[in-house]
Amino acid sequence: MIPAIYSEWWANLAVDVGVILLAVLLDRFLPEPPARFHPVVWMGRMISALERFAPGRPTGALIYGAVSVFVVIGAWGALAWLAMLGLSELGLVAYLLGGAILLRTSFTVRGLITAGESTRQALEHEDLEDARAKLVSLVSRDRGELNAPLVAASAIESVAENTTDSYIAPWLAFAVLGVPFAVAYRATNTLDSMWGKRGCYEYLGKCAARLDDLVNLLPARLSALLMLLSGTLLGLPAHQGWRVMLRDQRITESPNAGWTMSAMAGLLGRRLEKKDHYDLGAEFPRPEAADIGRCNQLAAGTALLGVIVALGLLTIRHLVTA
Repeated sequence: MIPAIYSEWWANLAVDVGVILLAVLLDRFLPEPPARFHPVVWMGRMISALERFAPGRPTGALIYGAVSVFVVIGAWGALAWLAMLGLSELGLVAYLLGGAILLRTSFTVRGLITAGESTRQALEHEDLEDARAKLVSLVSRDRGELNAPLVAASAIESVAENTTDSYIAPWLAFAVLGVPFAVAYRATNTLDSMWGKRGCYEYLGKCAARLDDLVNLLPARLSALLMLLSGTLLGLPAHQGWRVMLRDQRITESPNAGWTMSAMAGLLGRRLEKKDHYDLGAEFPRPEAADIGRCNQLAAGTALLGVIVALGLLTIRHLVTA
């Protein structure tokens, strides 16, 4: 059950609309909350603490990882539900403001675009070392040997991929089941970002990686479609984006990342390559600094359309549950 403060469905719809719109405004005009107050940082600390007790053997690590996923996601979803329940008891203003602040911590549009922009500026100033350094907030790959086109490609790939988990998926989660579900989604994504890797996390993070793939199946495809629509509105070749997306989306290891990255490659008409992993839009020229700016415009347009979709789903949810 989702905490509500009114008995009328339309009144609760208006409140939820206010929560997401205020959260978007907070993201647009205010920086990220300090680390000591940020729930995602606390999620990371909880996951790191659990990791210290993980068994070394594959079977034990697999079971421990699965249980940890249940514990982390369940705990954070429950905490968010209790917080919203408490806010509902304090009245409309507390529920609206507190809900917006809590929802805001589950997504970021500004942070993603700002990270891309800082890389673009460094490349435009022909400071390759600084551009590589700026990539640290976008990618985890080895950046030491990347030339300027590969730095630009890395930034574009990351911005494109993260349109899904940075904001489209959390907004969809909120639209379907409220703030607690958005927070639970962020916990799922944080688990995957920390444990969903090869090497020493092969078994410990297997459940987290598979769950993240599952919950992002629909958001990733919707994000790609919204990106294509955004490209159409910006005068970019949507038919080319569609063609490249359908052709190249299977090239990436992730079942989800390829959709938005290949759509971006087609819309921009640029080759997005990660050596020894994938080569999207291979027939196009390699990207330059200015292409990161166009990528950011597409990401912002995708966000705007994503808010509209979330508002539509919110309306449907409240009508169905009225």
